[in-house]
Amino acid sequence: MQTVRIRTSQNIEIDYQVANLGDRILARIVDSGVLIGLFYVFYLILILTVIGSAGFNRGFNGMGKGVQITLIVIGVIYFLTYLLYDLVCEYFFNGQTIGKYAIKMKVVTLNGARPTFGQYLIRWVFRLLDFGLSASICAIISVAISKKKQRIGDIIAGTTVIKTTPVATLKELYFSTPDDDYVPTFNEVINLSDSDVTLIMDVITNFKKNGNNVVVFEMAQKVKEHLGIENPKGMNDFKLLQAIVKDYAFITSRGSF
Repeated sequence: MQTVRIRTSQNIEIDYQVANLGDRILARIVDSGVLIGLFYVFYLILILTVIGSAGFNRGFNGMGKGVQITLIVIGVIYFLTYLLYDLVCEYFFNGQTIGKYAIKMKVVTLNGARPTFGQYLIRWVFRLLDFGLSASICAIISVAISKKKQRIGDIIAGTTVIKTTPVATLKELYFSTPDDDYVPTFNEVINLSDSDVTLIMDVITNFKKNGNNVVVFEMAQKVKEHLGIENPKGMNDFKLLQAIVKDYAFITSRGSF
């Protein structure tokens, strides 16, 4: 499984899974559906405009000049929407089109940061090669064989697409709640949010997979500072994070706030 390391808003580095070829194809199918839907919306507007002008049987030249201009404007708007869809969506929606959002993935730089407009622009320009001139063959081959699952536009721009689904989920947390006679070590966990605990679980999972003790240390320091706690005697930072997750599961599952 290929990963990219991303620094979170809590200044903790987490490895995220790179989106595979199947994920990207699914996202493209969703985006194509959106564009097809928009085409029919614009087409309906065109038909209503023609009918409204009583020019349906007279042809384009038989219409009034104002109606002709309206039809041209509608056509140009749709063309620009189709042409700029990916660039505008990715830039304004943090690396996501509607398709990428639906499949839970987004564009990032290779170090995990948000791409610049220039990088989004490069990806967009190279869509002509990746999808247009090669009928998507270049994109498919490039994503399939490249180490970071990049199409040609990604390779040139220094970007890739990652899965945004967290490694750990709160569902897993609540399925592993402690027994009724469990005594929490840190009652201060009531000051954490679900997203905080999900991130802690990601750090724990990340350490088990990669042995990255730095990320454990950084996460533990952030949590201890936030909750105003210290390591009990004989408890290292990794065990502290595990205890916090367990305490949170116990307290929240019983509504013991």
